Amino acid sequence: MNCVIVLPLLAAGFSVGLAGLIGGPTDISASNEGAVNALNFAVIEHNRQSNRLLLTKPQEVIKVQRQVRMVAGYLYIITVRMASTSCRKSAATEQCAIQEDPAKAQSYQCTFKVWDKPWSGEIKLTEQTCT
Repeated sequence: MNCVIVLPLLAAGFSVGLAGLIGGPTDISASNEGAVNALNFAVIEHNRQSNRLLLTKPQEVIKVQRQVRMVAGYLYIITVRMASTSCRKSAATEQCAIQEDPAKAQSYQCTFKVWDKPWSGEIKLTEQTCT
């Protein structure tokens, strides 16, 4: 009888411990390869969805977090300061520099949530909040 009670308790304790290691977002380096890929993807999607005429780029990476979900992949939570370049979105290249004049740069802060499942090639911008 004791074995029947102990085994479910051990299983429950193990799953709670494992969830603690997997479930919560943790700070990671902005130079982490996955974070860089997630940010690049988020910026492309942000520019596609924006109604601005000029291309925007990250001016500063403020915070990067990653939440690990075993089978579901990684959720990257990236907070950046964005700013306008001098390039129109229709003629954009990677050579576009951020405007030097702060009034023209019109910087603003965004938090991007990017879901990445690198082993299957799936990546998706699930949320963006810009102020």
